[in-house]
Amino acid sequence: MDIGGRTVSTWHYGGELPAREIRARKGDLLRVQLRNELPQPTTVHWHGIALRNDMDGVPLLTQPEIAPGAEFRYEFTVPDAGTHMFHPHVGTQLDRGLYGALIVEDPAEPADYDAELVVIFDDWLDGTGRDPDRVLSELKANGMGAMPGHGGMAGNGGMQMSRSDLLGGDAGDVTYPYFLANGRTSEAARSFEARRGSRIRLRLLNIGGDTSFRVGVPGVPMTITHTDGFPVVPTRAEAVLLGMGERVDAIVTMPDQPLPLFGLAEGKDGRAHVLLQPGAGAAPDLPAAAAQLSARPAMVNAIPAAESVRLPNRSPDVTHELTLGGPEPVYTWTINKEVYDPARGFPVRRGERVRLRFNNTTTMYHPMHLHGHTFQVVGPAGPGPRKDTAIVLPGQLLEVDFDADNPGQWLTHCHNIYHGEAGMMTVIQYVED
Repeated sequence: MDIGGRTVSTWHYGGELPAREIRARKGDLLRVQLRNELPQPTTVHWHGIALRNDMDGVPLLTQPEIAPGAEFRYEFTVPDAGTHMFHPHVGTQLDRGLYGALIVEDPAEPADYDAELVVIFDDWLDGTGRDPDRVLSELKANGMGAMPGHGGMAGNGGMQMSRSDLLGGDAGDVTYPYFLANGRTSEAARSFEARRGSRIRLRLLNIGGDTSFRVGVPGVPMTITHTDGFPVVPTRAEAVLLGMGERVDAIVTMPDQPLPLFGLAEGKDGRAHVLLQPGAGAAPDLPAAAAQLSARPAMVNAIPAAESVRLPNRSPDVTHELTLGGPEPVYTWTINKEVYDPARGFPVRRGERVRLRFNNTTTMYHPMHLHGHTFQVVGPAGPGPRKDTAIVLPGQLLEVDFDADNPGQWLTHCHNIYHGEAGMMTVIQYVED
């Protein structure tokens, strides 16, 4: 695959990076036939969709792995409109080229924009002399100090680690040589053409393995309209922070001259962009433009949900404490001091209002993702956004509520692929009385 001035060997869906976008309408029955031509077993997870449990793509928990040479048909109804994505859920496969956007449209939603731009941001190392499996093996063997350019834990080399005050300290465990927007580096960025002054709906997705992105167009404010597919109170911002697995929809006005829509790798030295091209004009000075996004971006956990999608006011029937721990010993990330076991989890009953209390005792942020549901962030001033993935900052507590209305065995985990594969996963288990 050509990622822009460099050709890498990687795994992909159908020869494209990102994969060809899948579009459906709310309420559609979606069928996808997967043929596995990889050298490993695989599955597909439909990130953000409240689908039937046996289609969720989690090996051992919801389906057997799809063996090399085998096929599997995914078939489910897409109940909610929104910006979602698909990716594997076996090992570190997510940190290769296996991903794409799943856009579910609502015909009843007003189209108060002139054009639409879908952008997937990614961190990239596959095929550059390293691959994600090797990275995870080195982390498990030696801790974060095993990574080039990363000091990691005390005594493991003392080199400078990625840091971000916005993320509460450590910004990542892995050093990436490239960052991509829609499969291309900034040196060979894709362009998006539209007439100046037109209203553009941005659908912004972070599929990165270990990197949050600060996303924005320098000097052009955005109006955030959705988080993880669900509408919020429209919020004006210069930029927005996207953790791994998060999605944001926003409206921007097409500028008069070419400008980059940046994804700046938060706490890391790197960037990716798509060039907004209204017509003729000088190419932008990318370093100068990137410097304009230095102000604090919007943090989506603080944006209230739109009234139409707020959960009914109700006290939780059950509260589960999920204490996030790690990375000791060596490189082990835990929930309640235990690593992932698909046979063990947190019981819920159909019809309950469930509260999850994510208590982050580590020195790194964790974007926690719940399968099969959307939750509502419990904010200090009232209902927060509806989401399925939310950043829990180091040393902080994040509470989220959801209604137990989709029976099954549902994974909840850190969407840092290396944290999840090193143990930071558990199961929300529906049980019967």
